[in-house]
Amino acid sequence: MNKLEISEIKKQFSLERYVIDNICICYVGNEKEKKLITKEAFPSLPEEEMHKYFKFFKKALSGTAGKNLLNMEFPLSEEMNGGRQEELLKVRDSHLNDDEILSDYYDRIIADFDFSEKYCIIVIHGVYDIPGKGTDGMEMEDASENVYDFMLTLLCPVKLSDGKLGYVSGDNRIGELSQEWVLCDPDKAFLFPAFNDRTADIHSLLFYTRKADDLKADFIDLFFGIEAPLTAGDQKDTFNMLIAGVCGEEGDVEVMKNIRESISGIMEDNKDNPEPPVLGKNEVKKIFSECGITKEKMDSFDERFTDIAGDGTEIHVSNLSGIKKFSISTPDIDISVKPEYLDRVEARFVDGKECLVITVDDHVTVNGVNVRTLVPETEKK
Repeated sequence: MNKLEISEIKKQFSLERYVIDNICICYVGNEKEKKLITKEAFPSLPEEEMHKYFKFFKKALSGTAGKNLLNMEFPLSEEMNGGRQEELLKVRDSHLNDDEILSDYYDRIIADFDFSEKYCIIVIHGVYDIPGKGTDGMEMEDASENVYDFMLTLLCPVKLSDGKLGYVSGDNRIGELSQEWVLCDPDKAFLFPAFNDRTADIHSLLFYTRKADDLKADFIDLFFGIEAPLTAGDQKDTFNMLIAGVCGEEGDVEVMKNIRESISGIMEDNKDNPEPPVLGKNEVKKIFSECGITKEKMDSFDERFTDIAGDGTEIHVSNLSGIKKFSISTPDIDISVKPEYLDRVEARFVDGKECLVITVDDHVTVNGVNVRTLVPETEKK
């Protein structure tokens, strides 16, 4: 799903839309016991409760694609009879009205989700009557093409609220207010099926993680039968390892500047594209070959990529370092440069020593104090 498709589904979580029919909740205790199970027609809830749930649902579709929101496809083996996809389809197709199917679904989540705290499994079912779109891209409410039959599952931690001071009405005094067990924003969530090309794609799902570097890969593997993608941090580390592995001793500041400028160009070219730019093997090879790495080093690129990343690995450009700042570090000195001023930083030999030279204008500040810059020898009296 791209950001436009995600945004379209998020918009359905409002009082005006009413696409949600049922909501089911299973409260799981510390020992993985089911402490409470409820099922209600969502439209029958008080409006204030509905508003609070809408915030959770929207949170489960928030974040950055490739970082917090991950598109995942089922392997063919999980689309066979008895596969994980079939299990999700049973829950979705039941509209959450079959208690036995729901109970099995909860049991599977509890068994596969490694979480040491109390949490709630919240499952909603909805049917979105997808409006058609005109040639100008505007929605036509009276020109529905098909429906999107979906379910959204949220795994929300339950934590004890902070003990705060406030007005205790029974004692008519300021004192400590009672603590309550409250639902927190979802830690994980998944939308099935995915809403790809504005239609239900039963071969895919959208997975949400609150912390980008905590995917719970074991849960993804066990529950969905899908090999978890690299986390945002792992993608950045893998790209840096590729640079080091391919460049070897030829890596220098100029090569890194060129690579960063290429990445910046890709981001700029795709700023209006709802699909986030992704680098596969061929895209990374093109960047490296155009950034000053010698042909001799590039001859080993395919082998290095396979060894370090794996042939099918894709890296989201937004997960790479150096997009918002370019950092240079030595054991004793750290320098941070805005990417648009990278042309002012050069590597030179000065008096036989390898140096970083930074071109400055007549405005230099040291510890908040304006100081003058060096005066050329020709201007000294």
